Amino acid sequence: MIISRMNVLSAKNYFLLICFLSFCSPITGGAEIFRYVDKDGVVHFTNTPVATAGKPLNYKPYLEEIGSTDSTYFNIEKINEYIIQASTHYNLSCNLIKAIIKVESNFNCDAISKKGAIGLMQIMPQNFNLLSINDPFDPLQNIMGGARYLKNMLQRYNGDILLSLAAYNAGPSAVDRYGSIPPYSETQRYVQKVIDYYRLYENEG
Repeated sequence: MIISRMNVLSAKNYFLLICFLSFCSPITGGAEIFRYVDKDGVVHFTNTPVATAGKPLNYKPYLEEIGSTDSTYFNIEKINEYIIQASTHYNLSCNLIKAIIKVESNFNCDAISKKGAIGLMQIMPQNFNLLSINDPFDPLQNIMGGARYLKNMLQRYNGDILLSLAAYNAGPSAVDRYGSIPPYSETQRYVQKVIDYYRLYENEG
């Protein structure tokens, strides 16, 4: 049995899907449901991972990931390691990356927004190739990709954190159009929340 879904999946449908998969394919020792994200950002679920055109697909255990405390998908220490790695690679503040993750996904590696943004740093599917992301649910790939995008925005706006955060949320075209934080309530709240968490993490030091 193979079930696929597109990028946008409501929380209700997401829950129903997992229940359906669990009902049709009971877990009897070890994960039996797997997930694969293709190049277009479409997520496929299956209990029988197979190769396509002679090439193996990068299926990963799915129910095991969301049910195991040992999984990197819910291991905050591992996520912190990846944040430090991205911070070092792109010369960014660890606390700024952490604040973005807090606001974007609350450290939920499997988060999917109504608009289709995926993972810890809520990457849109159209940016996967640009950011070298093959699996947006993979914490390291997602954090490295999000940090790379943030770095691009900081370079674009000469280090202005507020404009860069606004661009991260609303897109650089919106920031360029207004020459400031766009007058979108969502974006303005987003920027303020990230800054608030950034200051909190800085003070925790």
